[in-house]
Amino acid sequence: MQAYKDGQKKFSNGEYELAIKGFQKAAAANYEPLKTNYLIAESYRLSNRFKESIPYYQKALDGGLVSPDAKFQYAYALKTNGQYAEAATQFAAFAKDTAGAKNLQERALREVEILRIADRLKTEKMEVELKDIPLNTAGSEFSPTILGSELVFSSSKKDQIYKNNGQAMLGLYKVSISQDAGTTQGTPVLFSKEIFAGDANEASPAFSPDGKTLVFARGNNGKKKGTLDVDLYMSRNVGGQWTIPAILPINDSLSWDGSPAFSRDGKTLYFASNRAGGAGGIDLYRTNMDASGRFSKPVNMGRDINTAGDEMFPYVAEGGKLYFASDGHPGLGKLDLFSATRTQGVISIENLGLPFNSPQDDFGLVFYQNLKKGFFASNRDGGKGDDDIYYFASPEEPDSTTVAQNNDPNNPLNPNNPNYINGKPKVVRYFLGGNVVSNSQSQTPIDSAIIHILPDTSDTQIAQLPSNSEGKFGKQPVEEGKSYSLLVERKGYISKREPFSMNGRSIPPIFLSKELTDTTFNVTIKLDKLELNKTFVLENIYYDLNKYNIRSDAAIELDKLVQILKDNPTMKIELSSHTDARATDAYNMTLSQNRAESAVTYLNTKGIDADRMVAKGYGERELIVPNAKTEEEHQRNRRTEFTILSY
Repeated sequence: MQAYKDGQKKFSNGEYELAIKGFQKAAAANYEPLKTNYLIAESYRLSNRFKESIPYYQKALDGGLVSPDAKFQYAYALKTNGQYAEAATQFAAFAKDTAGAKNLQERALREVEILRIADRLKTEKMEVELKDIPLNTAGSEFSPTILGSELVFSSSKKDQIYKNNGQAMLGLYKVSISQDAGTTQGTPVLFSKEIFAGDANEASPAFSPDGKTLVFARGNNGKKKGTLDVDLYMSRNVGGQWTIPAILPINDSLSWDGSPAFSRDGKTLYFASNRAGGAGGIDLYRTNMDASGRFSKPVNMGRDINTAGDEMFPYVAEGGKLYFASDGHPGLGKLDLFSATRTQGVISIENLGLPFNSPQDDFGLVFYQNLKKGFFASNRDGGKGDDDIYYFASPEEPDSTTVAQNNDPNNPLNPNNPNYINGKPKVVRYFLGGNVVSNSQSQTPIDSAIIHILPDTSDTQIAQLPSNSEGKFGKQPVEEGKSYSLLVERKGYISKREPFSMNGRSIPPIFLSKELTDTTFNVTIKLDKLELNKTFVLENIYYDLNKYNIRSDAAIELDKLVQILKDNPTMKIELSSHTDARATDAYNMTLSQNRAESAVTYLNTKGIDADRMVAKGYGERELIVPNAKTEEEHQRNRRTEFTILSY
């Protein structure tokens, strides 16, 4: 059906609003209902409309959709809609599904634990009253910041439509703050005609303390696929006029860079990025600026703050406390507001609780004049549109009122401080253990295997552990935020490396009930017997149509074979390539031989001796699915394998 094909094309281009329209036409015609409902749900999720995705995930899963990831995303969407009990049930069911991705299973188990303490996260840490303000529209308003007596913010008001979510493109606007600071007055106007690109989103303004320098995010103009074209720009106020924005050198061309914020002295710029090397998702970074405006190399703000989820929208308040939004720390929904405080070298993370946080996105907090009033953004229920800006203020207190020290949330003696117990910091010791089994249906335990534990950056051994008669090994201390590689050797078996990362595994203090907690992570390592003529399929080795050059994604998979051959230096293999049956036999034989030879050449360039490898093309002569009809069946036939010839 053409509408379905159009939807797929728009979906692959990240044009989710247009994709939804195509898929809904297909759904109305009952065309591929499982896939169609799933792709509508994914389109809503990927354009940050989790609530709208729920009924479509449910239809697809109830109809028999086989997709473990869909089960996880359905559970997460339920959480963002405040359906905590149902979300916990779905997360628990997903965690038991062995077909699910391992990292998502671990996240699901963590979400179950978070939902168990949801009531503790709902406590009111700061007595404030919220007020909706007049500038909000049916579109999106967020990222408020203060410039003098004006509120500068992002709003979807441009003429051009953003194909990701169907809203108008974002721009920077300003409005006066009323004298009582309880609301805004007047109609918002464009912040500056010099800072206006009609075909791009412009958001998240941040001003230096003197108000003379503006840093903001600009992108999504369609010149790059997805969100890779979001970068940070800078403009300066010269003679009352803002200069044409210039792109900053700290951007990563392969990443999303946004959410800037200045330190109180203006010498440090904080921002968010999903560049390689972080803790996962979007992380917070900082860079220093010198007097001439040059930037230092950005530095990740560490695993105490950054998680396997997203950390965004930093803001540094008076006194140096950092506020930010995260969906990786224990929270009520998607993005929650948190504070980070450093005391005696220990960073404490605190969920701001109610009424700042809700099951939906809550982010972009900024204080106004003091630490008891300000603004933040949320797409919670009851607003005027998508994201809305809210004003908050604490009730006025008599001058004679003092706050008892034990009510200070950062005081170690405060029983509500999640980082301490009996005035002492909560400590977790992490260990790694596991078991070695045969890669067979019986999964027989393997004794006398040697497990070498290495840092993932080198082959310098940290520890060497044997497996016992039950195949078990351990325990080895491991550190938060570190990644490791386990090299497992046993005579008669193929040596294997298994990655293990501590990223995202740290236990938040709010879960801990005692001063010292020991926890052990167990991994199961499956070894294949070393047998002649045994064949293994290399997953995800793809080639462009009718071509045989090694693509970058195929190189990643071939590098795994390089490691296997280096860890098993006596092994000689045949590397074979197979095609589907959609061209002539002669053509497919030539194509598969060329592909096999290009793969062998690649392995040779990575240090594997040529005399250890034989390239063989089989064309369409060894089909797994003889009468393939669907693209999935053709893909099963198009495969790359290696077979052990000798050892």
